[in-house]
Amino acid sequence: MKNYLRLLRYIKPYTHKMIEAIICIIVAAGANLYLPWIIKDMIDKVLADKDMQMLNLIAVGIIVTFIIRGIFYYGQSYLVSYVGQRVIIDVRDALFSKFQHLPLEYFDKHQTGEVMSYISNDVSALQSALVDRLIELFTELSIFFGSLVMMVMLDWKLSILTLITVPLVGQAMKIFGRKLKQSGTVVQERKSDITAFMQEIISAVRVVKSFGREEYEIDRFHDQNELNFKAEMKNVQQMSLLTPTVEFLAAVAVTVIVWFGGYEVVNGHITAGALVAFLTYAVNLANPVKRISRVYGNIQKAMAGADRVFSVLDLPETITDKEGAETLPPTEGHVTFDDVSFEYKKDIPALQHVSLSARPGEMIAFVGPSGAGKSTIANLIPRFYDVKSGSIKIDGHDVRDVTLESLRGQIGIVPQETMLFSASVRENIRYGRLDATDEEIVEAAKAANAHDFIMQLPNGYDTKIGERGLNLSGGQRQRMAIARAILKDPQILILDEATSALDTESEKIVQAALDRLMVGRTSFVIAHRLSTIFGADHIYVLDHGQIVEHGTHEELLARGGLYSNLYNIQFSKRNNGEF
Repeated sequence: MKNYLRLLRYIKPYTHKMIEAIICIIVAAGANLYLPWIIKDMIDKVLADKDMQMLNLIAVGIIVTFIIRGIFYYGQSYLVSYVGQRVIIDVRDALFSKFQHLPLEYFDKHQTGEVMSYISNDVSALQSALVDRLIELFTELSIFFGSLVMMVMLDWKLSILTLITVPLVGQAMKIFGRKLKQSGTVVQERKSDITAFMQEIISAVRVVKSFGREEYEIDRFHDQNELNFKAEMKNVQQMSLLTPTVEFLAAVAVTVIVWFGGYEVVNGHITAGALVAFLTYAVNLANPVKRISRVYGNIQKAMAGADRVFSVLDLPETITDKEGAETLPPTEGHVTFDDVSFEYKKDIPALQHVSLSARPGEMIAFVGPSGAGKSTIANLIPRFYDVKSGSIKIDGHDVRDVTLESLRGQIGIVPQETMLFSASVRENIRYGRLDATDEEIVEAAKAANAHDFIMQLPNGYDTKIGERGLNLSGGQRQRMAIARAILKDPQILILDEATSALDTESEKIVQAALDRLMVGRTSFVIAHRLSTIFGADHIYVLDHGQIVEHGTHEELLARGGLYSNLYNIQFSKRNNGEF
């Protein structure tokens, strides 16, 4: 229960509400506990002694008891739900915040659907454990201990006989609880698999339909569903075994009480009313034990979700501000790589001993075959990953010695695959600088050659563009990304194959916007189409993570190396109408 106790620590900010809830639970449980005592007085005083005054008191007592019970039952339900929901919100916030601070390396290894499953499925499991189950647990524990006190007051010998079965029940709950937690973990993993599968297939629905693989994916989803079904049934099987086991032990206890209690009444040691009241409390004792066992099982199942949540919250944040990190001052844009090496997987180098320098305002281009390390260089400048060895400096400041906020705040990125949000055009462009005015947004759009097409949209800048901007063409999305970068006004710019996925007409429009964006900025351009980098100040040719050539376009062509070979292949295709 270590993680459950850790989860309960999230209740600390709401301690006063929780105390009020516990008081309500105790009073509501106390009202329930008063009813068997009424039965005792009814038998021993009203029926035996014909006491009408006692009968009147009992009648009033029943009404008052149920009024009190109703009021405090409402209080317990509302207050526990309030605390539980607040804790769930705090856990969900903490989890989302953690995902925001985890390095890209984590997302390279985990599917989007799996990440979503933590926040949806696993947090939902915690909600069950904290809200519904917590009310049950406190209520049943209050009834259990209250009944026990009442039983001792009525007859201590019968109480000792009753308590003999409690350790047996506890041991049964411990054994089954361990198994339920294990099966609950499998259930949560299967739910995560289903969420990840659905996210992947729905995102790739065009591919599925283009290959006519609908039935194939239906079969795959059915297989995932079957695995989830088997995991759920394993958990149900264990839950179903726990309850009758506890009920049997409780039945043994009641049998012993009935026999010995009858013996005590026959011998005049207790009254018949006291025995009936004792039996009622014993049932009150047995029912909470049974329900507590079920609650315990459900909590164990839910704690599988807690284990998964805390496993994420405990992950190290490897890309963080070092202690004493300074704010990067407004940069001129002088970037140097000094003997930089990097690897995504151990002992598989992605970059090897890369050294280069970019002076303020220069355009630096990277070309080479797929997997040569071009995008890796782009990922290292804003510290999406940290170098294995060597250093990257901006105006003499090692990027690891400055705060991430100040570093990334001065770098603009226009990727090949533009990611837009399902918000308005205005909100997507404003993402570059949240305090930008509407006039500044329009100016940025004009500079990105985006204003004209935006004004043709149904609601202009207030048009909702749909998930990932799929209501726009590729060129339109790219121009919005450029407008976003222009609004940010960074001194260092990274263009990661920003026009490679566009048709010729769109490329010309976008390239014109990019040329305007790069003026006065240090620009790093990862190029697929060499025509976009003829004017670069320096071109670095990479192969297998190493710089094999560098120079201007004319110098590299004259050298007749890898760049010249890439140029000849690309432009021979273009001349033949293949490119």
